[in-house]
Amino acid sequence: MEEIKTAPKILVFSTEKISDPAIDLAGLLKKHYPPTVYTINVPCSSAIKSRWILHAFEKGFDGVFIAADGTDCSFSETCTERTGEVVQRTHDLMKEKGIAPEKLKMAAICSVCSEPFVKHMKKFVDALSN
Repeated sequence: MEEIKTAPKILVFSTEKISDPAIDLAGLLKKHYPPTVYTINVPCSSAIKSRWILHAFEKGFDGVFIAADGTDCSFSETCTERTGEVVQRTHDLMKEKGIAPEKLKMAAICSVCSEPFVKHMKKFVDALSN
């Protein structure tokens, strides 16, 4: 009997004013990415906590993707750097817990970047599937 493979479960942290509209736009434009991608929106990507990311892995997610604000963040000019620091700190914690750091990705996704978001998801799913 053949084993049916399901796409990896990915949790996406998206931002309310910047990356979330791009994700919504992907749906409106019928851009397809795996249905195992789940989103949680936050006000600013630099507010994401390492413990939230680690909790996602504990709950069975195969990957976590941070759709960061980039330079468009209205909360902080240093949002990208601060989000990068969260990712680096979390990578260190993941290594300590035996979780491959490649399972956490971050990219800036602007409000009209539906196509890049879909490409990121497909590439991430492929990487997690191998």
